Amino acid sequence: MTLRHHLPTRRAALKWLHWLIVPLFIWFLLVQPKDVTPFGPAAFQAHSVLALIFVSLSMMWFADLMRRGLASRPGPKLRGILRPLHRIMHLTLIWGLFFVALTGFLLGLSSAVLLKAGGVLPIAPPMGWPRLNHLVGQVHIIEFYALGVVAGAHAAFHIWRHYKLQDNALRIMVPKGLHKHL
Repeated sequence: MTLRHHLPTRRAALKWLHWLIVPLFIWFLLVQPKDVTPFGPAAFQAHSVLALIFVSLSMMWFADLMRRGLASRPGPKLRGILRPLHRIMHLTLIWGLFFVALTGFLLGLSSAVLLKAGGVLPIAPPMGWPRLNHLVGQVHIIEFYALGVVAGAHAAFHIWRHYKLQDNALRIMVPKGLHKHL
């Protein structure tokens, strides 16, 4: 038996990737570095490690999109504007995660000090550009929260599909153990 037989299918891998990213995405929507610094360096370090994991998973998803294209399909019950909206929403999420990571890199690049993701991985050589750093920081925050709105709309869309269109949209993306609850 080859290694290929032991690897999950692309859809199974993307399902795991999706569900690993969701709680991290919610964490970063709710918790900023300033919220964890009062708890000490260990809390800030843990937050930074979570950020490194989040960005790594996001880049894996983006790399899969670039290599193989979008894995999701709109389904036969989606009609009219909902069919292209399905594709646009998924592409916006994956590209949005890429741009959040890119502006995170630009934050490190424009910083006056060396920033390390997870406390170990240098983000970029610090160039000491304070005005650019401030601007990129604002863009990074705005794009992340805008992506949060898109993610919320995405979740609502799939919940609507599952219950209104009864097309099992949620069963497609949740682990089989949870299917009995849907």
